[in-house]
Amino acid sequence: MTSPVPQRFDTAWQAALLQAEQAAQQFGLDVVVARDHLGRASLLLDDRGPNNELDVDDQNVVAVRDAFVAATHPFTGLEPLLLGHLLFAPDLYFDADDRMEVSPRQATNPGAGSVHILERTAIGTDWTRPAAPAQSQPGNGNDWDRRDRRVSLFGFKGGVGRSTATAILARYLADRGRCVLVVDLDLESPGVSNLLEGPEGIAEHGIVDHLVEAGVGNDAGLELVSRATALPVRGLTNGEVWLAPAGGRPRAGKPYDYLPKLNRIYSDLAALTPGGPRRPFSARLEQAITACEDQVATESRRPDIVLLDCRAGLHDIAAVSLTHLSGLALLFTVDNPSTWEGYRMLFEQWALRPDHARDLVDRLRIVAAMFHSAGDVQRLPTLRERSYALFNETLYDPDDARLPDDEEAPHWAIPILFGNDLIGLDPLRSRAWPELPLVEAAYQTFTTTVEKLLPPPHPEPR
Repeated sequence: MTSPVPQRFDTAWQAALLQAEQAAQQFGLDVVVARDHLGRASLLLDDRGPNNELDVDDQNVVAVRDAFVAATHPFTGLEPLLLGHLLFAPDLYFDADDRMEVSPRQATNPGAGSVHILERTAIGTDWTRPAAPAQSQPGNGNDWDRRDRRVSLFGFKGGVGRSTATAILARYLADRGRCVLVVDLDLESPGVSNLLEGPEGIAEHGIVDHLVEAGVGNDAGLELVSRATALPVRGLTNGEVWLAPAGGRPRAGKPYDYLPKLNRIYSDLAALTPGGPRRPFSARLEQAITACEDQVATESRRPDIVLLDCRAGLHDIAAVSLTHLSGLALLFTVDNPSTWEGYRMLFEQWALRPDHARDLVDRLRIVAAMFHSAGDVQRLPTLRERSYALFNETLYDPDDARLPDDEEAPHWAIPILFGNDLIGLDPLRSRAWPELPLVEAAYQTFTTTVEKLLPPPHPEPR
């Protein structure tokens, strides 16, 4: 007797979904396919209720379990088949908020159950986990909607000038009287902090400190923000730029160990106290950003705009920032196949949850980063055509068709021209670099367009 040919990751998952569909039809029960952090799948049958309970030794149940194991090996869960009425906490699976529906109960086939998938990974779940509705939060004075005032700047590929654009946008908005908070969320490769402040002016603590200290309920009293001085605000406005760094600057005689903190921040955490709420990474990161906003409000005034400089790639920081934390997400794009393919992978994951995608799509805007315009007037229209095709094939609702030439649509790319003057720039030695004519010309369309997408400043307190 020959052994079955081992499945690969993708084919094993497709086989698991097929087995789930068949089980939902055979037993008439709702089914969840759970996949763990190694990619191993388990079949969960929701047989809760006195008239639904199955026997683990029933020959039909055994046959389904054996078929599932044979179809998914070696990506089979340690418990290939689980019955809901025997689980200690079945709600964690059958009622989980991050389930994704694959096959609903059909009115034409009422005897078949539904099928959902449930990803149980160490990281990455926030890409497809729907965000909680934006809430107005109490500030100093009138309540204000924090999410609508946060802007995520993200690039699928690194090296596209995202951090530089963040610094220039912060300076531009401050020049117009805004109070701007820049949060350096590129935790593995901090960058925007050095554009806004010298080492001596960095706050004592950073985002990683809050994530670590809050994990054990010890976040009170952290110094998380400082007023940026490397790019002084021009004119007679009352604009300000504040910085929340990725990591802090240790004071004399105090130890500071960044990497051990970084290695401990991404996990979802249990409740601090018995019976308390579970603390997913998304909620912990939002708590850290909220703490930074509140410190700015205490030391000066409520920030009008919060710029989140995210790290590149499909990383949990970006997932949380784009899908949970921000009212506007600027997606930096260079016109090459790898970038478009990367965004396609991301958009297709969002499209698996149509309600989530509808909420998200109007918060997105493509940015044509480091754009070479010389010599080819069709470069920008071509990039916009590719952007439109991607959105139209993935996120745009067919019943709400967008037009390719809609300048207010998410696909309509905002250009940033490429500037050689920024290569090798030392911002702390050349602090007037944003005022170089070529720099101002390169970013003018970007800054003025983004400003129009932002909510108005907070009203002055009486």
